Amino acid sequence: MTFTRSRQIVRPDRTRAPLDFSSSLYLGLRHPTRSLEPWEQLTAGAPAALRVSSTVAPLQDRLATLLGCVRATVAPSTLHIFWDLFVVLGGEAGAVVVDDGAYPIARWGVERAAARGAMWRSFRHHDAEALETELGAAAARGRRPIVLVDGLCPMCGPAPLEAYRARVDQFGGLLVIDDTQGLGILGERHPTCPFGIGGGGSARYQAIGGPNVVIGASLAKAFGVPMAVLAADAAVIRRFERNAETRVHCSQPSVAAQRAGTRALDVNSAAGDALRAHLAGLIRRFRERAADAGYRPRGPLFPVQTVVTGPHARSIQDRLRQAGVRSVLHKGHRGEMRLVFVVTASHRIADLDAAAAALRRCREPRSGRPHAGSGRRLR
Repeated sequence: MTFTRSRQIVRPDRTRAPLDFSSSLYLGLRHPTRSLEPWEQLTAGAPAALRVSSTVAPLQDRLATLLGCVRATVAPSTLHIFWDLFVVLGGEAGAVVVDDGAYPIARWGVERAAARGAMWRSFRHHDAEALETELGAAAARGRRPIVLVDGLCPMCGPAPLEAYRARVDQFGGLLVIDDTQGLGILGERHPTCPFGIGGGGSARYQAIGGPNVVIGASLAKAFGVPMAVLAADAAVIRRFERNAETRVHCSQPSVAAQRAGTRALDVNSAAGDALRAHLAGLIRRFRERAADAGYRPRGPLFPVQTVVTGPHARSIQDRLRQAGVRSVLHKGHRGEMRLVFVVTASHRIADLDAAAAALRRCREPRSGRPHAGSGRRLR
């Protein structure tokens, strides 16, 4: 597959470690230097609050449009965004209500807000009724609620965002979606595309939006860019840019990251839906081959595929490593160990078949029954 940049055909760099299933570059975008517009310097050497490059505004506008929001601002990482976001939005008068499956980086930002006086509570993963109970408790204390959820759980599938948003509306709060997993993969629903089209993320997939929806996401996974975006209503973005302490003490994303971000959006516009369709086919192939090998991957149709959960996960990963196959050992939010394969658009059919063959050879002698699947599925 080829991509066009500045009237030049650019072929993606397909260099990768053989049988590597540990990379989260879901669409296979790597942005080699030769594929990017040149730059004179990496950084202005000034904090983002003081100086913003002329090239970053068009990128932010394109990201806002992609995500279906009024405005967007970029930062070097989601840590920079979430470190400040809950302090800026809630301060001492806020109450942050957190899905107990939310990703740790966003939770670190909640902990910082709590250290400054914000109340925070958690609710059961993907349980809108449990959220409503916590929202009522926050309202009884006179606190404006800010709800933090992941847009998509690799194990469970999409969060019930519409149910969340309705309850947040009822209590006059804000819904903050960490959409690092969904951005670049999910998009507006389409009958023939399991991930939807456009790559605009979970809010696009579930057709939600409005002034009480705030989206923070890294571009480092599907788009392969070390940069993050915060998108929301214009008033929220202005408030964040004016008050975020990381913008005072840290620079904006490097010019190289900005160039890569622009290229990623160009590729997404030109070939993103084709890449996502190709990726979906590869994931299905992996699931079928893993099932043939005696495993049943858990979770939805998504690049992150859990093949083993429980005490054998580590020993099987060790055997796979010895066989030249890289996988990921991940601790679930309940503490259980999971052996994960990350399938990307850069994988070949032969890679998937070889991985399944290695899994067959590495099976525990006593694990004769396949692992049962679970969770809401993208079909």
